Order: sequence, then structure tokens, then C-alpha cells
Amino acid sequence: MTELVFLTGKAKPEAPGPAPAGRALRSGFSTGTAAAAAAQGALYELLGLPCPAKVEVALPGGGSLSIPLARHRQSGSRGEAVVVKDAGDDPDVTHGAEIGVRLGWASGPGTGELLEMVGGPGVGRVTKPGLPVAVGEPAINPVPRRMLRQAVTGVWERHGNGRPLRLRLEVFVPRGEELARHTLNPRLGIVGGISILGTTGLVRPYSHAAWRATIVTALKVARAQGWRQVVLTTGGRSEAALRGLLPELPPECFVLMGDYVRFSLRAAAQLGFRQVTVAAFFGKAVKMAQGFGQTHASRGLIDFAVLGRWVEGATGDPSLARGAAWANTARQVLEMLPPKAREAVTAEVGRRLLARLQGYAGPGVHLKAMILDFDGRLQWRGEG
Repeated sequence: MTELVFLTGKAKPEAPGPAPAGRALRSGFSTGTAAAAAAQGALYELLGLPCPAKVEVALPGGGSLSIPLARHRQSGSRGEAVVVKDAGDDPDVTHGAEIGVRLGWASGPGTGELLEMVGGPGVGRVTKPGLPVAVGEPAINPVPRRMLRQAVTGVWERHGNGRPLRLRLEVFVPRGEELARHTLNPRLGIVGGISILGTTGLVRPYSHAAWRATIVTALKVARAQGWRQVVLTTGGRSEAALRGLLPELPPECFVLMGDYVRFSLRAAAQLGFRQVTVAAFFGKAVKMAQGFGQTHASRGLIDFAVLGRWVEGATGDPSLARGAAWANTARQVLEMLPPKAREAVTAEVGRRLLARLQGYAGPGVHLKAMILDFDGRLQWRGEG
């Protein structure tokens, strides 16, 4: 058996701390990116090829990152590699965690292409509905799954000698079960470890001051262009959906507020905006309707008992209300509602959402709101 080979001077980066005054916060990379890099190293080892010290990982939104491999080896008929997760200056619980991949030959039926993706030790398993991954599956989210496939396919196309790709890919996380206790995974029904996450492949440092300053700057740019209306969105996906729904507005009218709902509305009012549209996916909309002026997960979770009462009031159906009250996620609630009930419930959430938002913005701002489903489709729109 070949021993593990260390390729970096430190097996674990230092924990992130406050950035020195005047220094920009450093971005990092997600657990999904770490796994994709480890998958490439593992495949080099499986094929008996020289393994590079760093590998290039393509990012979902374009571009790539060069990721160092902490260690790698060939063990019998399997290749293995480990990457140390670097969250940059973000206070991420997985900063410094080892994310590994073991690759072997798939034994499934047939002779065509086959990539079996499984969760090893330290990777959580989904036990409740309402998450992007089905019950019983390893908690490897859809975008990281695509990144893993792309990572091994890229190496295979160069070195597979034209054979069909038939691999068994196991993601593992040493200490993953311990790390998961410091996340929301236990409450979400993800057991046995952490989730492999990431929609962009990057980890943006979470700085309250930097976020707020960026929001104000974006609002000032829109006002400087003479605009009196602005669209506040919670993320890139909701912004993309709203640009499609409001094509008449220029890019500077769309401001990414993130979790800073109360702050953004008050800033917009102070800067003289007379019309503000707030757009959010259903889960964030419920949090806003329940009074979360700051919707980050660290500030609390949806009260599903309250949501259950709203469902019963909107639909008159006690069974739907019980299902909502016992739900695991807002996605689960939305997906279990029949079309007519979904329409009634999103309208009820929207009505309460607008009332909360108006309280933040004050009487001088005309408010509109839009609620999207988790595929970005418009579910409800209204105005105060």
C-alpha cells in the first residue's frame, strides 16, 4: 500500500479571524469545490498517473479555481485524494476541514457510462423530505454533484483512452459527524455528517459592514441615475428571475440585499425611493412575513406551527395545516400544497409579508412584493 503523500506545508489552514483594517475580505471555496478537486486527484491515482500538486476546478458560473491537494494515494484498486477546505475570511464551521474522495471501478450492470455517487463517513444522509436531495440519498447537493461529474469527466476525456467512464465515487469527510453538530443539519434531518454544498463554488466572506455598505452604494447608484424605484432581491437567482419579469428596468435598479431586509428598506426610504419591489423565494418570504428583518439562518428558523395556522386559515383544510406544522422545510410545505391551496397560501404569506415590509419602509414608500417557487417561477405578486 502506498503511503499518503503530503503536498502542502500545512495540513490545515489557520482559522479565519477579523480582517485587518483596510484589507478586503478574502473569499474561499465551498465544500463542493473541495470535493471536485479531490475527485480529480483520486482519478489520477486510480489511473496510475502522476498527480499534480494543484488541480483546476471549473466553477458553475464560469471561470475556475486552482485548488491544492493536501494528500493523495493509490490503495489497491482505488485512488484517494484529500483537499483542505479554505473558507477565506468567512467564519465557516467547515473551514480547515478535510474533504476527500475515493474512486474505484463501478460494478453496476451494463457496459455504458456509469458514475455511482455515494456518501462515505462524515457525509450526512437525508432522512426528511423538503430538501434538494431525496430522502435516503447522501447530502451532496445538486450543484456539487454536477461539479463532481464534470471534474472526473474532464480527466477521463484526456486519459481514459476512449473507454466508457464507469466509476464509483465516494465522498468522505474526516470529523464530519462532529462538525455537523455545529450546523443546522440535525434539525433538518441530515444525519451522520455534513452536507456537500455550494451553488457558485465560492464562499463569500460574511461581513455585516461590507454587505450594508454595498447595499447603500448600489442604492445611491440607482438614485444618481434618476430612478425613484428599485427592486430588492435576496440572491442572484431571485435577481435573475426578476430581471426576466421586469425587463423594462435597467440593471442599476436591481439591488442584491441578501438577508438585510429591514436595513435595505430603511436605506431605500432615506435615499428617496418612492417605489420598492421586494422579491424572495417562498422560504425567505415566510421568514419575512414572520417578522425576520434579518433572514440569515443564524437569526432563527421558520416557525412551522405558525405557518400551519396560516395554511389552515387560507385553505380551511386541517390536514394540510398539520402537514405544514410538521414540515421540515418551506420547500416541503410549498410542494405538498395542491395548486388552489398553494395560490391561497402564497397570497396569505404575501399579505403578511407586505405588512411587515411597510413597517420597515414607512408610509412614504409604495411597496410591491413577489414570491417565487424554488425553481424561480412567480407564485404571487401584490402591492400595498
